[in-house]
Amino acid sequence: MIAAEALAAGLDTPALCELAGWPRRADPRDLRDAFEQALAESGIELPDRDVARRHALRRLAARLLDGEITPPDLARDDWWETEAETTAERAFVALLPPCECCIEYTLGLARPAWMAQLRIAAHALTSSPAAHTGC
Repeated sequence: MIAAEALAAGLDTPALCELAGWPRRADPRDLRDAFEQALAESGIELPDRDVARRHALRRLAARLLDGEITPPDLARDDWWETEAETTAERAFVALLPPCECCIEYTLGLARPAWMAQLRIAAHALTSSPAAHTGC
């Protein structure tokens, strides 16, 4: 989807065109290789892992606010391990438990309170200045 959005925004490289046609469930290693090739063809430097995670964290918060994902979806990945640097990032990450069953146990919050605080933190993150270009 990102490749299709990049094409729509005006980037046009052979690898990007190929990548835009790949299925959603393609092998992640193949996707990464093709994505890196598309970036290289576009003259875009791949950010280091920590910066990329911080970009993804901001996008994740935006997707939550847009209703593309639900709060419990956030407890299904290792987002809670993200090296947050800003106050807004730390506040959002602090509300991301390692699994959905750990919400009350690890955070000491009932589910409705957690969901409300998570949306507030997501709004604060998406409204804050980006720490790096492109976030």
